[in-house]
Amino acid sequence: MSILKIENVSFSYRKNKMVLKEINFAFEKGTTYSITGKSGSGKTTLLSLISGLETVQTGKIYYMDKDISKIDKETYRSKNIGVVFQSFNLLPHLTALENVVLSLDISGVALNSKAKKQRALELLSKVGLDEDLANRRVLKLSGGEQQRVAIARAISYNPDIIIADEPTGNLDTATETEIMDLLISLAKKDEKCVIIVTHSPTVSERTDMVYKIS
Repeated sequence: MSILKIENVSFSYRKNKMVLKEINFAFEKGTTYSITGKSGSGKTTLLSLISGLETVQTGKIYYMDKDISKIDKETYRSKNIGVVFQSFNLLPHLTALENVVLSLDISGVALNSKAKKQRALELLSKVGLDEDLANRRVLKLSGGEQQRVAIARAISYNPDIIIADEPTGNLDTATETEIMDLLISLAKKDEKCVIIVTHSPTVSERTDMVYKIS
């Protein structure tokens, strides 16, 4: 069963200027997907619609067979879907650990402070960051390390779907490979649905499915 379905979705920011027209995609758990297309083709808009940041104008998007326009968006974004950005979107004055703990706080995970810290350390270890790196301010981390923190934050509340918008766009080739290994592992070992928007052929060719918007 598809965990996420997009049915005949169209969207425009202004009249007579369609960004997306009658898009139909289906996504399953345990699978990696890439969405490709030229700049301006609507890839990031599609991610905004999937994550509930924009409202569908025509058509439907279903999560677990529920129309997302009829479910609470805050709950959906804080429990069911995790987003990883190209620019990381971390709080730079906080440590890696504090960024992940904050995500646990926002999503309402029922743990006390000590347990949240332990959970955050476990998540950071899962993405390859030891306790020394976990306690460094984000600004003291490399781009690849910051992206690992962003992934740990996105999976902190155990969402079914991970959306990554150009997650390797600012990284060198070796680090890109490491981040892709991590995202693929989340799909294969943790049964996540991983959706990646990318311009990179080396990224898209590593995913199970490629959807192209033209």
